[in-house]
Amino acid sequence: MEVLTKLFGEGKDLNALQMSDRGVVMFVIALILIRISGRRSFGVRTPLDNIITISLGAVMSRAIVGASDFVPVVVCCFVIVLLHRLFGWLIAHSKAFGRFIEGDKMVLFEKERFNQEHMKDALVCEEDIMQGVRKSAMTEDMNKIEKVYMERNGEISSIKK
Repeated sequence: MEVLTKLFGEGKDLNALQMSDRGVVMFVIALILIRISGRRSFGVRTPLDNIITISLGAVMSRAIVGASDFVPVVVCCFVIVLLHRLFGWLIAHSKAFGRFIEGDKMVLFEKERFNQEHMKDALVCEEDIMQGVRKSAMTEDMNKIEKVYMERNGEISSIKK
């Protein structure tokens, strides 16, 4: 037990080596948590997915700097990951739950007109839409665009005519 205390320290009075040791252990735990959470948590980037990134970072840092006890932090991280996985499963299996948690896509442009009401709701301007069109459709010519969407993850995508 004395060896563990020397390696990992106790409380907030940690030296650089003890904090580094804790960082290495939390890194390995983070890899395990990412595998449990699934690819969605760091690939899709919806608000729900951002929550897990922010939450895990905030909670895990407490174990590294000694602000909280190590084991409760790890348990909390596993609970967050399992909750994210449950929500992800529910979103994949229930359109209504998915719309409730992540919202729905919005049509920002169609029939050669910008939808001002949806743009206002999405908090975007025409230049934001044009940036998305240039990125997704590789054009600035809106005559070549059928529709432009604000996706559930906040990205702007377009469909060519």
